[in-house]
Amino acid sequence: MKRKVLSIVICLSVVLAMFTGCVTTPTTPAPATAPTTAPQSGGSQGEEEIVLRWALWDYDTTPYWKALVDTYKKVKPNVTIEHTDLGSADYSTVLATELSGSGSKFDIVTIKDVPGYATLVQKNTLEPLDSYISAAGIDLSAFGGITDQVTVDGKLYELPFRSDFWLLFYNKDIFDRAGVPYPSNDMTFEEYDELARKVTDTTFGSEVYGAHYHTWRSAVQLFGVLDGEHSILSSDYSFFEPYYELVLNQMKDGVAMSYTDISTEGLHYSAAFSNGNVAMLNMGSWYIATLMSSLKSGDYDSELCGNWGLAKYPHAEGVEPGSTLGTITGLSVTSVSANKQAAFDFINWVSGPEGAAVMAETGNFPALSNEKINSIIAGLDGFPQDGTSKDALEVSNLYLEVPYAEDVSEINAILDTYHKMIMSGELSIKEGIEAMNNDVAALK
Repeated sequence: MKRKVLSIVICLSVVLAMFTGCVTTPTTPAPATAPTTAPQSGGSQGEEEIVLRWALWDYDTTPYWKALVDTYKKVKPNVTIEHTDLGSADYSTVLATELSGSGSKFDIVTIKDVPGYATLVQKNTLEPLDSYISAAGIDLSAFGGITDQVTVDGKLYELPFRSDFWLLFYNKDIFDRAGVPYPSNDMTFEEYDELARKVTDTTFGSEVYGAHYHTWRSAVQLFGVLDGEHSILSSDYSFFEPYYELVLNQMKDGVAMSYTDISTEGLHYSAAFSNGNVAMLNMGSWYIATLMSSLKSGDYDSELCGNWGLAKYPHAEGVEPGSTLGTITGLSVTSVSANKQAAFDFINWVSGPEGAAVMAETGNFPALSNEKINSIIAGLDGFPQDGTSKDALEVSNLYLEVPYAEDVSEINAILDTYHKMIMSGELSIKEGIEAMNNDVAALK
């Protein structure tokens, strides 16, 4: 699905969570009260005082939560937002448990990922937003097709307000020392592999790695779904094969650290890049803020990794440059809320242009974006000022890493299991893919 100039992205710390199995899709309850108006800027005197209770995670360490609440208070003075921090580690599990009780206190809940969203939808705990969206005159096309990918049986239960996408981080000093041109924003996987090999130095004790891959399956498998035709919901995963071959051959040739070494050492991707001997790192946009803040605070040595840049994700032949994978964070209204319209007004504001500007000003990527939002992010202190890095924020096609499906949690677990076995050498690429095919087929 096309998304022109999507600047999402991208807050900056990722947590991949797996959830328990899903049940069959239930019958959706009818909306309680038909919406009447879209949220308006400014609050008029005499409006009823409303308290909205919001479930989220890591409030004290995530700047945009407070920034959104404080700014909305200026827009709607009669609305008070009270947050409950459920923690990040088991957020979706705790939230599902909270909402399963008859006395749930939340009006608004934050949706951390698609598996968590699927669980809540199937438990009938979220309010369908379609009638509210229609009454407010919201143009969902502004989200570049993302909302289509989380629509369930024709109904939408969340609005995305934050989006993270994958791109290429690179160390300019390594390329300069090797006399090799920097990565471009239109680079095939063949060109990417060639570039990585040119800057690699396998000299013992002074190794330079042309590329680095974190242990997540996303760091390899996402290469295969950039064409918009394949996804992790496919029934035949043979399209992963050339990308496993590319990465494993790089590891065998010393172009990238081996999966076994990274796993054994527990090496985080941020530590690998900040060491100054990794030329290119494919990673999510959430790392931008971490990189800038760590350099500013002195946690990262600027002599090692301070001269960095960004480029768009490599792509296969025939795939449009700027195609990438992403994740979204959304907001939903609970089905038991006594203030559904006011809750929707808040999430509409957060996911709209005003909330997007607040997100960008805190160094995070909103789901809704435009040139103004891009310029805010590119103007942040520490963001690289070369044209390639700025243009890398423009996304042509954004596909969800994990599209909606009832059994997406089980599919995730299967792909994770065999990814580890392929990368560690326990199974050959063909054996691992065959096992993926068989186990996912057994779910149907």
